[in-house]
Amino acid sequence: MEMKAQFKSVSVAVMGAFFSLTTPMGIAIGIGISSFYKGSTEAGLVVEGVFNSASAGILVYMALVDLLAADFMNPRLQSNARLQFGVYVSLLLGTACMSVLAKWA
Repeated sequence: MEMKAQFKSVSVAVMGAFFSLTTPMGIAIGIGISSFYKGSTEAGLVVEGVFNSASAGILVYMALVDLLAADFMNPRLQSNARLQFGVYVSLLLGTACMSVLAKWA
């Protein structure tokens, strides 16, 4: 895989270390907080709602910008109205199905 950004080796190593350590650090913080966190209080519900909405926003952004944008900008798709219609209908149906599933999540 070709790297477009020309970072120095030290920068790549530091970024790789931070990337690989963020999940374990988040888990450790979560375990530490869980001993005194009360999820049923008003403040706990607000915190949970803010984190859930931030997570959902990040996922929607990643799906629309990083995943779907490349597909929707494809020249083959851009030049075929019937294919565009099918793609948009499929996108909306998939979104509707995920919304129905979210009701039980």
